[in-house]
Amino acid sequence: MTTETADPSADPTVDPTTGAGRNTEAGRNTETVRRYLRVFETRNVAELAELVAEDVLVHGAGIHGRGRHLPEGAVLTPGLSNCRVRVDDLAAAGDRVTVAFTLTYTHDRTGRDLTMTGLKSYRLDGGRIVEFWGETDLYGLLRQAGLVPERIPPF
Repeated sequence: MTTETADPSADPTVDPTTGAGRNTEAGRNTETVRRYLRVFETRNVAELAELVAEDVLVHGAGIHGRGRHLPEGAVLTPGLSNCRVRVDDLAAAGDRVTVAFTLTYTHDRTGRDLTMTGLKSYRLDGGRIVEFWGETDLYGLLRQAGLVPERIPPF
């Protein structure tokens, strides 16, 4: 008798990145976070409202605040367009999803591509993002745009 081992990456019920079953809490939450990241490309504020709780709690970049207007402002950043999102790493367990990513934007004034890396950890409830923590390399983005010095001046 021969035993075959199925290739888990061929299983449509398993997320190939995380290995989480798509029908598990972690799998569903992973899909929600992926959709949220795609909103940066589409700038679809209506979809953002489906994915992020109105009173979402946001921690990062010196902000500890509430409200969907905070991530909405990041999605609609003026002067940057044509966002492309690359997920560099993703881990999911239960109600948490953590993502390392790279955003590449077109700088409207110069037409140059600017990149920004980041790391975010999301907490979800009922299929919506209700809280997140994280940082992005905004200084690096501003440096590429020529808006801040190449080297950080001494304090």
